[in-house]
Amino acid sequence: MDLEKLLTDRLAPAFETVAGVPVDPVVRRSQRADFQSDAALALARRLGRPPRSIAAEVLDRAELGDLCAAAEVSGPGFLNLTVADRALGGLIAALATDARLGVPTAAEPETVVVDYSGPNVAKEMHVGHLRSTVIGDAAARLLEWLGHRVVRANHLGDWGTPFGMLIEHLADLGEAEAAQELSMGDLDAFYKAARAKFDADEAFQERSRQRVVALQGGDEATLRLWRLLVEQSERYFLTVYDLLDVTLTERDFQGESSYNHLLAPVVADLDRLGLLRESEGAACVFPPGFAGRDGEPLPLIVRKSDGGYGYPATDLAAIRHRTGGLGATRLLYVVGLPQRQHFELVYAAAAQAGWLTSPARAEHVGFGSILGPNGRMLRSRSGESVKLVALLEEAVARATALARERNPELGEAEAAEVGRAVGIGAVKYADLSSDRHKDYVLDWERMLSLDGNTAPYLQYAYSRIRSIFRRAGAAARPDAAVSLVEPAERALAIELLGFSGVVAEVARSLEFHQLAGYLYRLAAAFSAFYERCPVLRADGELRESRLLLCDLTGRVLRQGLYLLGIRTPERL
Repeated sequence: MDLEKLLTDRLAPAFETVAGVPVDPVVRRSQRADFQSDAALALARRLGRPPRSIAAEVLDRAELGDLCAAAEVSGPGFLNLTVADRALGGLIAALATDARLGVPTAAEPETVVVDYSGPNVAKEMHVGHLRSTVIGDAAARLLEWLGHRVVRANHLGDWGTPFGMLIEHLADLGEAEAAQELSMGDLDAFYKAARAKFDADEAFQERSRQRVVALQGGDEATLRLWRLLVEQSERYFLTVYDLLDVTLTERDFQGESSYNHLLAPVVADLDRLGLLRESEGAACVFPPGFAGRDGEPLPLIVRKSDGGYGYPATDLAAIRHRTGGLGATRLLYVVGLPQRQHFELVYAAAAQAGWLTSPARAEHVGFGSILGPNGRMLRSRSGESVKLVALLEEAVARATALARERNPELGEAEAAEVGRAVGIGAVKYADLSSDRHKDYVLDWERMLSLDGNTAPYLQYAYSRIRSIFRRAGAAARPDAAVSLVEPAERALAIELLGFSGVVAEVARSLEFHQLAGYLYRLAAAFSAFYERCPVLRADGELRESRLLLCDLTGRVLRQGLYLLGIRTPERL
């Protein structure tokens, strides 16, 4: 039910007949008509013909009679297409009875691993974890809704040399006191205390190093203390995920430690395949096509000179497990852009080893940073990274105050519920409505505004639709005859029919600002419709038709916002 796709499918055979080869008609929305194709202009040089002549021949050959009320050549060779009201009405009627709103499930479902969030044990989550968590969760929601088997992988930093220091500090405190301190959620204080002791006490430093050896050697007493650290940290992470309203659970924790037993076999296999080379005592893979500033080949260090394993070994072990053990064919790594080269090296090495071969592929879903009003990295007043919980609680508090101010009759519980939905939604939408490759500025006033491209604007549009049905005292009839009398009705209908195309494109690109932009355009089209087309004051079939348009708009807004991880309150 994607209108652009329908027009593309009608024009493509005609263009292919004229050109002698397949041609993308390049159908897009237009201000001069409903849609426009400019493919004839690109063909002109190849065919040695005037573009208007090509466009005219395409129109003669295309079967558009039942779909378009007008199709004409304009300007230097554009094809302007105006969809017939009857065709629009029929498509909207079909959409109204489709539980999936015109979006089909994947023709060939895949197993997709989405690697996201990835906080560090014994450290509090800060604003730097927000983008990975929000973008990754949107990817998981979207691909799952399309019918793929989605494996959420929360790759915790739960292993390595710092844990010697942390475990020794825990042992000094005693398990009971340490457990109480950690359960209070102040992980940063625990980490800082351990770090300060390590920096000031040489004896503590030596004991910490011995703890690392004991941990890696499987000493049961040390492992028990390590597990306490991990368990308390995971409980804290789950409270953050609950507040942020993401779908990560305890089943999704996949710590670096879970790959320990695979690291030696990974290195052995790389050696057997002839991919390992020694460089300054370290065992490295040198994937082709990667060079440093000096022009020398870039190494991927899989085993350090001291015999320890670095992140590349763990990442390679994870890829081998995900493609071989889980049967995944799409691996998504939702990690900041500065890590791009690291992952490209890992993917290249995995491909060399035969662990990442077609149809399996890995994608770095990179993103920029969150900036403060001064255009620099967002920091607290003390200059430290802003704690994620503090950011989210501020968003909820601000939104709850706005809800009470705007709607004083809301009860305490309902105001809190609305405040959470709007506050958390505002934070997520500010992130997802931005091009993920770029940095963006955290601006509370803009994020919580009821005007413009914001979550509250979309949530308000949805709540306005629900209020229409509360006043109507009845639901929309899915079998109602669709009548598109006013231009605003046509514009809303065309936007509604664009949902499936946008979802398909975002599933491919994971550019969620495209979905956010679509939802904003839909809400704006509904606002214009609401102002110009009376719904409850209309009579008979016209009233039923407009109620149907309202219902469809609400359903698409609700589903689209769900895919972004944003709630839709019935009242706002």
